[in-house]
Amino acid sequence: MNSTLLRHKGWTWGFRTTVLLYFLILIVLPIAGVYVNSLSDGWAAFVQNIGDPIAWKAVLLTLKLALIATLINALVGTMAAWVLIRYDFPGKSLLNSIVDLPFALPTAVGGLMILVLLGPSSIVGKAAASVGLDLVFHQPAIIVAMVFVTFPFVIRAIQPLLEELDRSAEEASYTLGASRTRTFFNVILPAMVPGILSGAMLAFSRALAEFGAVVLVAGNIPGRTLTASVYIFGEVESDNEAGAAAVSILLLTLSFIILWLINLVQTRRMS
Repeated sequence: MNSTLLRHKGWTWGFRTTVLLYFLILIVLPIAGVYVNSLSDGWAAFVQNIGDPIAWKAVLLTLKLALIATLINALVGTMAAWVLIRYDFPGKSLLNSIVDLPFALPTAVGGLMILVLLGPSSIVGKAAASVGLDLVFHQPAIIVAMVFVTFPFVIRAIQPLLEELDRSAEEASYTLGASRTRTFFNVILPAMVPGILSGAMLAFSRALAEFGAVVLVAGNIPGRTLTASVYIFGEVESDNEAGAAAVSILLLTLSFIILWLINLVQTRRMS
């Protein structure tokens, strides 16, 4: 009995140690390394790297475009989740599977797809050019790339909430004479809000760090199309790792704040 108990405790200790080492080596140490590297040249150099006008413009541009992409995903993702849960139609299973394609597809391939779709020689590109609108190598293409890579987050966050939603509350609302619109906004939407918020925050955090799809469709012009992730890549290529790390910790810190907010939303939902 004692030997069995000791073996069980030993296995449990070994399992926990392996998991902790995994997180330590693959997550904690790299993150700590970025923070340490950002201060490798001293505090003055860190402040100078953070205060670089090109870096700030890249970060602010990324925040603006990521916010626009998130708002688009919050709206379209909510509609898509509603259709996938509440309606039956031919090809529904296939469409539901395609939603996860951005998770499985290399982001560089996604960028190439957008480049082909919106390029100057494409139908969409020619139509946009005819009205004086430039897409590829301008901000609209960056937004499309961010929307593409973050599209599944809102949908997958809302779907479980719609599946768990008690239909009796809707039926009671209809019985009391409420219209479909009023029932949606007073009964259904409040139940979807936690999923919309958590999915949107995850999409925003992901859009901030997107590189593979963006670098192919952005013109990388400072202050106009140079995003933070591409700026970081350029600093590494220029052998300025401290400068790259300084901008990286801004994105890391934002991501940590977003994850904390998501956890707060989920905790309040479960309480």
